[in-house]
Amino acid sequence: MTSATRRVVITGMGAITAAGAGVEALWEAAREGRSGVSELRFPRYPRQRVSRSAHISGFDPAAHLSEQELKTTDRFAQLALVAAEEAMRHAGLDTQPPLGARCGAIIGSGIGGAWTSDDGHYNFYMHDARPDLLAIAKVMPNAAASQVSMRYGARGPSLAISSACASGTQSVGYGLQMIRAGMADMMLVGGSEALLTPASFRAWEALRVMAPQACRPFSDKRNGMVLGEGAAVLVIEELDHALARGATPLAEVAGYGTTSDAGDLLRPTVEGPAAAMAAALADAGLAPEEIGYVNAHGTGTVLNDIAESEALRRVFGAGVETLAVSSTKPIHGHALGAAGAIELAITVRALLDDIAPPTINWLEADPKCLADPVPNTARPTRIDAALSNSFAFGGINATIAIRKVRADGRG
Repeated sequence: MTSATRRVVITGMGAITAAGAGVEALWEAAREGRSGVSELRFPRYPRQRVSRSAHISGFDPAAHLSEQELKTTDRFAQLALVAAEEAMRHAGLDTQPPLGARCGAIIGSGIGGAWTSDDGHYNFYMHDARPDLLAIAKVMPNAAASQVSMRYGARGPSLAISSACASGTQSVGYGLQMIRAGMADMMLVGGSEALLTPASFRAWEALRVMAPQACRPFSDKRNGMVLGEGAAVLVIEELDHALARGATPLAEVAGYGTTSDAGDLLRPTVEGPAAAMAAALADAGLAPEEIGYVNAHGTGTVLNDIAESEALRRVFGAGVETLAVSSTKPIHGHALGAAGAIELAITVRALLDDIAPPTINWLEADPKCLADPVPNTARPTRIDAALSNSFAFGGINATIAIRKVRADGRG
């Protein structure tokens, strides 16, 4: 079988977000428009200005991790392990190692071990405390990928993609390319982020891009994003490999496109996102009119939503007026390096259920943005193929195209 004929399918998904534990909780919240955003206050940051975030409450890592894993992991890696466990079980895989040399792990993260860094620096400067001897191993952005590969004996390619908000989507894209190229038969791919620390929260406040109350993508009177944390991991594998072990494909990862604006670090272009979407469509062999749903990057910031709206118009032309496009970030927050993987899991469920989840908190149309971003209420929609967009600081753009498959995977 040549690399050109190696089709890649998703056979398992796992997630943990502010919407709850598991993909089902995430999808139900997205479909029903139930936000996981709530109040979060940091005792170490008394001058905190913004207090809304999509944080995970009541998470007990000891309920999911071994004693050794607890000693050697930051929160972001712990979340990745939880999501990977669900994805493995969902895919019908034995969770006892080893998966072997034909399976790899790519887990993206924009920040890495933020809590270990924040606590370590605070204790060092304020209390002259001895550092955590495993701090470096916990902080490194590849820690989540390494922990996942170690737990399941995945001895194939293992790496972290750290491309800010595009990390999770690029992780899926590069996993797709590795399987197509014959480097692996199966990959555990996704993203994880746990950045809600006092210092990082203050840094985001300083950028003046955080909404004080609600994130309202594509809406008039929008005034910023809401930070989130979480993880999502997907099992992707070569189609015949999946069918041979009796797995049920959920969707085909049909195409991937990624581009760079090569411009401003923070200000998005229209050309870069449009080119990423066009590249994903071309890679998948899909025409724009075959797409039934787009999960937009849709951060709720003024400039991002305008740029993405114009990019969608360039790719889909007049068809964008009837295309179901929505942003689910008001549900699970903007989880940076994990966002693309979380949103892809939602997109897969949208594809399977033929339902476009809503953009909640929408007030009224901004003439510069999409006029109908599935406002506030989910919409039954025929979805045979879909796109998921991630556009990052640094001008990095990434899009994944998925499509339906029959139960036997041959559709």
